[in-house]
Amino acid sequence: MQITLENVLPIPLASQNLENSSVVSNIWQTTCNFSMGQTTQISAHSGKGKSSFIHFLYGIRNDYTGNIFLDNQNIQKFSMQNWANIRQSKIAIVFQDLRLFLHLTAEENLLVKANLTDIGKQKNIKKMAEKLQINHLLDKKTAFLSYGERQRIAIIRAVLQPFEVLLLDEPFSHLDKENIERAIDLLKDESEKNQATVLMTSLGYQYHWNFQNEMNL
Repeated sequence: MQITLENVLPIPLASQNLENSSVVSNIWQTTCNFSMGQTTQISAHSGKGKSSFIHFLYGIRNDYTGNIFLDNQNIQKFSMQNWANIRQSKIAIVFQDLRLFLHLTAEENLLVKANLTDIGKQKNIKKMAEKLQINHLLDKKTAFLSYGERQRIAIIRAVLQPFEVLLLDEPFSHLDKENIERAIDLLKDESEKNQATVLMTSLGYQYHWNFQNEMNL
């Protein structure tokens, strides 16, 4: 899936003078393209629109000026059904706030996605959980897990579907070095299997994922 942004700017940032910022944005108010299979880390300080960028591409916010295209189609013209199909088969996501169902167990959270897509069977779930060392937590209510444990559940949930684009919004913020490395290995494996574009926002930390591109917001 080809992603193109043309002169996009979040409306909440419109009052800021970006030209006087110490960091020049490679994305806002420019034309930029993300090609199929490209991996990009997008860095910015807090308040510069990292989550907004991810939410625009996932179609859950449209408070921006400019245009965003997926495969040369303006996303502002997509219907709710278009977005439902895209989110189920083309775009996977790890939200910064995770958006798990806290009243369900970790495994039930994963099965919600697995049952929708029919590719993430229980055997696959357990294999991924073992890789991220949370297999012993699958029967626990998500409400009683730590944020870092929930973050690993959300990472697994994201890849329990076919996808052409993987959106990651600060996905490792509550993980230590060893767990970050395990999570990256899983995400790299799954994105390479899908030959997917990967867009990850961060505060600028360097991980052992060798991104093809580094951009600033």
